[in-house]
Amino acid sequence: MEYSRIVLASRPEGRVSENNFRVESGILPRPAKGEVLARVLYLSLDPYMRGRMDAGKSYAPAVEIGETMEGRAVAEVLESNDPAFAPGDLVLGSFGWASHGVLPAAGLMRVDPDLAPPSTALGVLGMPGFTGWLGLEAFGRPQKGETLVVGAATGAVGSMVGQLARLRGLRAVGVAGGPEKCDFAVKELGFDACLDHRAAPDSATLRKQLAQACPDGVDVYFENVGDKTLEAVLPLMNVGGRIPVCGMIGWYDLGALGAGGGTGRNMLPLAWRTILVQRLAVQGFIITDHYHRFGEFLTEVAPLVRDGRIAWHEDVAEGLEAAPQAFMNLLAGRNFGKQIVKVAQ
Repeated sequence: MEYSRIVLASRPEGRVSENNFRVESGILPRPAKGEVLARVLYLSLDPYMRGRMDAGKSYAPAVEIGETMEGRAVAEVLESNDPAFAPGDLVLGSFGWASHGVLPAAGLMRVDPDLAPPSTALGVLGMPGFTGWLGLEAFGRPQKGETLVVGAATGAVGSMVGQLARLRGLRAVGVAGGPEKCDFAVKELGFDACLDHRAAPDSATLRKQLAQACPDGVDVYFENVGDKTLEAVLPLMNVGGRIPVCGMIGWYDLGALGAGGGTGRNMLPLAWRTILVQRLAVQGFIITDHYHRFGEFLTEVAPLVRDGRIAWHEDVAEGLEAAPQAFMNLLAGRNFGKQIVKVAQ
């Protein structure tokens, strides 16, 4: 079967550009025993993909030049050589930035279209939503009456964190880019407050705004941004505060660790002193280490999504060829909600 794919044409030097991608076509083999052939319907775009474009050491291998860009997708099975799946089944798997793919059936998860729209398996009921739930539960350890701050508050991870915090009786304060996103966070997602980081010229200004929004200090800071937001939050952390760390999108364009570059003044002394003096618990986590709890996540969150207590929003780009620009928009914070590419009907 003929298919299209987007490959990594070159490694970025700083910001990602369209020149880093190339569209190719080819012929897929028929599925061997234990494999399925599927047509991609929805492709997920996520910040972690930026790290895969660099050659440096990380928690997962980099995408090699000429390889298909990595990504998870919801796909429809066209041909199956495994009894676990039949044509017409919807599955979730690492098909990458491609129109079709052949994968081992053992690496696929069934998507239930009766649970929620299939695209939600990439967002609110998928890896991003799970990341928010796991990080908050396992490492944020929320307690009723506390205050939580989360960046990228209207993104797939941040929106889950803030809404779960509110359901658990916390004060939830978001940071987002632009008044439209901040309005959405408060009016639709139920945040107590949301601050526009683009309207704050520096971290000191953002810190003053956060101090007003968090009069009792910050007990949990869910870290997925880094940069100015982290610098603003750190001095506001209460004794015994917790900081789950799942990402740092504000710094991803610096490239791989050890590749050089900087963001201005060295924040390490401030961070280290604050961790010591305030006795903070800072925990980095990679969500793939925790998938044994994915069923627990679905059991709790799927009913909340179904009855509207957890809201969600998708930013949908049309067509596989739109993926590079949509990805660049995501890295620049120009998306609104979970970024998805609709590859096929």
